Amino acid sequence: MVLLTFTRQFTSHLAVAALAATAFFFAPAVRAQEWLEVRSPDGRLEVDFAVDKGEAVYRVSFKGKPIMDRSLLGFRFKDREPLVSGLMLSDTRRTSTNATWEQPWGERRVVRDQSNGLVATVKAPDGRQLRVEFRVFDDGFGFRYVLPGETSDRFVISDEVTQFAFAQNYRAWWIPAYREKFSEYEYSRSALSALPAVQTPLTLEGDGVAMAVHEAALVDYASMNLRLVADNTKTLKADLSPWSNGDLVRGHGGLVTPWRAVLVADSAAKLADSTLILNLNQPNRLGDASWAKPMKYIGIFWGMHIGKYTWEPGPDHGATTARALQYIDWAATHGIPGVLFEGWNKGWDAPQWWLNGHSHFIQNEAAADFDMDAVAAHAKVRGVEIVGHHETGAQVQDYLRQLEPALNYYDRYGIKAIKLGYVGTRHDMVEWPDGQYAVENFQQVVEAAARHHIAVFPHEPVKDTGLRRTWPNLMSREGARGQEYNGGSPDTGNSPDHLAIVPFTRMLSGPFDYTPGVFNFDYRDKRPNNRVPSTLAQQLALFVVIYSPVQMAVDLPENYEGNPAFQFIRDVPTDWEQSRTLAGQIGEYVVTARQARSGKDWFLGALTNDTARNLTVSLDFLERGKRYEAQIYADGPGADWRTAPERILLKRKIVTAKSVLTLSLASGGGQAIRLRAL
Repeated sequence: MVLLTFTRQFTSHLAVAALAATAFFFAPAVRAQEWLEVRSPDGRLEVDFAVDKGEAVYRVSFKGKPIMDRSLLGFRFKDREPLVSGLMLSDTRRTSTNATWEQPWGERRVVRDQSNGLVATVKAPDGRQLRVEFRVFDDGFGFRYVLPGETSDRFVISDEVTQFAFAQNYRAWWIPAYREKFSEYEYSRSALSALPAVQTPLTLEGDGVAMAVHEAALVDYASMNLRLVADNTKTLKADLSPWSNGDLVRGHGGLVTPWRAVLVADSAAKLADSTLILNLNQPNRLGDASWAKPMKYIGIFWGMHIGKYTWEPGPDHGATTARALQYIDWAATHGIPGVLFEGWNKGWDAPQWWLNGHSHFIQNEAAADFDMDAVAAHAKVRGVEIVGHHETGAQVQDYLRQLEPALNYYDRYGIKAIKLGYVGTRHDMVEWPDGQYAVENFQQVVEAAARHHIAVFPHEPVKDTGLRRTWPNLMSREGARGQEYNGGSPDTGNSPDHLAIVPFTRMLSGPFDYTPGVFNFDYRDKRPNNRVPSTLAQQLALFVVIYSPVQMAVDLPENYEGNPAFQFIRDVPTDWEQSRTLAGQIGEYVVTARQARSGKDWFLGALTNDTARNLTVSLDFLERGKRYEAQIYADGPGADWRTAPERILLKRKIVTAKSVLTLSLASGGGQAIRLRAL
């Protein structure tokens, strides 16, 4: 039997579990100010730790050059002495890992886990201990804190002192923290020294290095944002999202923090292929999770964002029985496994349902014009999966009270996936949507869904920190400006460079439910000021570039009918054997190649920002000695996202691993290629 309860007690013993399969090398305690060196397996990345003048500190170099100077570690508490100064090093031990593990689904089947580590224990004058655990990989490093304690020992963290004192004033790509739309902002670029409070991942580049600061295994703790320690400096510190009364983290007994992670690579393209965040998470706790299925799906989502349908009941209600049956038939005919219906349940007619302190949603009762019995029966006959939908309106306690009946309801109808929504500026009107309150409540939902063998992919979520490794039913997330902003946002939608930025920023945290696949670019009758800032070829490329195990072909079915470009959406997988970022510059362009899981075919996606460009790509990742048919979906003559986004050119050619392709990308354009093994 698989244990599915992630208790606080389990959290307090994470360190024991993490180190159980690790080789240890013991060393005696060392003198103060002696730096303890830990190198990555390839020797290029070095992390040094010391207790210097009573302070626990670390520094980092890459390829022999400093990238982080002396950076402080420790905590301050609400009702006890801090663990910042007066510290002494009492014990150290060395660790190493060298293993591989397999994802049940993912952007690559097999992940290499190879690192060298250090576990350092420091002691405060009053006898309290703090353990700092470092793991250094070829693609970055992580560290976390372990606070031993008894169950009755309660505490409140008032400041996590953790610093990241960068050696240079790197270029930074960021979105702000503590803003009303949470993670749904376009990325800004600035000098590191000009940053406001920002969310992670925070991406930095310059002087032959690309880096990203993030966190891994966020459980029972507050999300880590970052802010400068003082104006116009190069040193960032952890800035935890607080409870409404100002507490940062409330705990009792022992505490194991999330990993503070810094991804490090030679270039942005190599940074995008990092597996650091996954490797810092615990192994799969679900055992056989084959019921969490990667798939493509369609739905009425885009129709509502462009004003054709409504969520609430009325003459234009989207989720009606008749439309559901129609979409199921269309999906079955065109080989799309799933269909999502938003607005199917009672409660959408309540005014300002996302702001009024009570959601009004009834999660296990259908609206009057939606017959769940008939819809589910028809889906079963046609072999189509229904993707469920729960909107909480950010009223999480109301949702948690309904959770078990709602999951039982979906069990009754064989529904095995749920899109979750947390629309609102605060959870239960008062708490930040990435504070400890949100993290703990969301974990309850993930574990409850796992007990019912139901997968979830939340929108407006707590940010991704790699927990999909531990809980494979947590399949994807939004957590950024998705396609919906192009549908009806008052600011007219995303910028053309947005999708050339997110592979190197947001997607470093994990899968992104962006909802690609727009084919009809003219919906001015309802949305005169909105446009999708891409060509049709770029919309196809997104199915490769933007990784998600659940991909929504977002447009209306009638807009796909008769268009030969839809064949690429039918062909492209959502589960992969391996993935490679072949080229890219942040905000400019990206080229990604992925091989189908358990298959020979490869798929390539390329996209550019507002600048038309030609890119040369080697196909040396293909199997040598084999021939492939390149089925190419390219921007057509005169294509341009502003004036002629729908122009597309389909062509075929025979290629091998020795071939080099020139990709011609229009403004806002792209190219999608299926490389079919012959």
